[in-house]
Amino acid sequence: MEKTMKAAYLPGNSRVILKDCPVPQPGWGQVLVKMKASTICGSDIRAIYREHVGKGPEGYQGVIAGHEPCGQVVEEGPGIKRFKKGARVIVYHISGCGVCHDCRMGYMISCSSPLRAAYGWQRDGGMAEYILCDEKDLVELPDELSYTDGAQVACGFGTVYEAIQKVGVGGSDAVLVVGLGPVGLAALMLCRAMGAGQLIGIEGNPFRAELAKKLNLADQVLSPGESNEAEVKALTHGRGVERAFDCSASDGGRATAIRAARQWGKIAFVGEGGGVNFNPSPDIIHPQKTIYGSWVTSIWRMEDLTEELVRWNLHPEILVTHRFPLEKAGDAYQLMAEGNCGKVAVCFDEELPPRQDRQEG
Repeated sequence: MEKTMKAAYLPGNSRVILKDCPVPQPGWGQVLVKMKASTICGSDIRAIYREHVGKGPEGYQGVIAGHEPCGQVVEEGPGIKRFKKGARVIVYHISGCGVCHDCRMGYMISCSSPLRAAYGWQRDGGMAEYILCDEKDLVELPDELSYTDGAQVACGFGTVYEAIQKVGVGGSDAVLVVGLGPVGLAALMLCRAMGAGQLIGIEGNPFRAELAKKLNLADQVLSPGESNEAEVKALTHGRGVERAFDCSASDGGRATAIRAARQWGKIAFVGEGGGVNFNPSPDIIHPQKTIYGSWVTSIWRMEDLTEELVRWNLHPEILVTHRFPLEKAGDAYQLMAEGNCGKVAVCFDEELPPRQDRQEG
């Protein structure tokens, strides 16, 4: 076992620093995971890469970056019960106290204890050759899924799956997804797998709009604008959609999701930040619509999602348009910040394509 490893840190000002640091040793109830794939989340760009916007215990504390890790257990600490050496694992990216009400429900994302720590934010994350994990934070990665599949389950796909479960999506539903970044693309992908009758996307970035069309994730992709509500209703025989997801975190996008939903429709807000202006009586009270807030997911639901992905033969890695080795992490974050990409992954070992085929920006 190596004694040192390379790791990526985000000091702010749109920079990435690579450092050599000691390989951690697992303690009680912990395992050492050799990283295979670590994908980049939009929240990393918004709240850490450009500038450190979080303060206090919820802010970035100068640790190794990366909260979408996936890899293989290579060393066990004492007290391990399930995830032994050789296990393929996804890391649920919030390590909660384990004993508060939300943790006991599996929603460590909502842990209220000062012991709560997010991988890549308050404790070392997955942008390194190894990551030290608490066993309780791990989800089994089925053999049918790649490590790059699993990295996306760790946050983006898990987040969308939670929102879909809250509002329910089925074959009789027309679905609108506003904002087709990686989370919005994941929403389309999962809604398609669940049999949604019609899928409509709204996206202003030409690369991502074209990606949604290329992968056949949406039946129609609209450009953002003041006419979006009318356009969606025209596509749904004047009624609007049964289910709408806002992944844009924009005022206009959220308002469109609300107003383009039909009577008794359900709307989920998934994108973080921003605001929204709407008129409660005509927009939600009289048409009896429901708005849901949805933040990441529970660890048990994440386990359910991995099972469903295998059943549907669905691979999140098709959204990955660029893969970089760790030494090119700076290029990976820069590309993700520019937005002319799908999902961007930092990969290790077999998760990287042959060197001559690597896409490095």
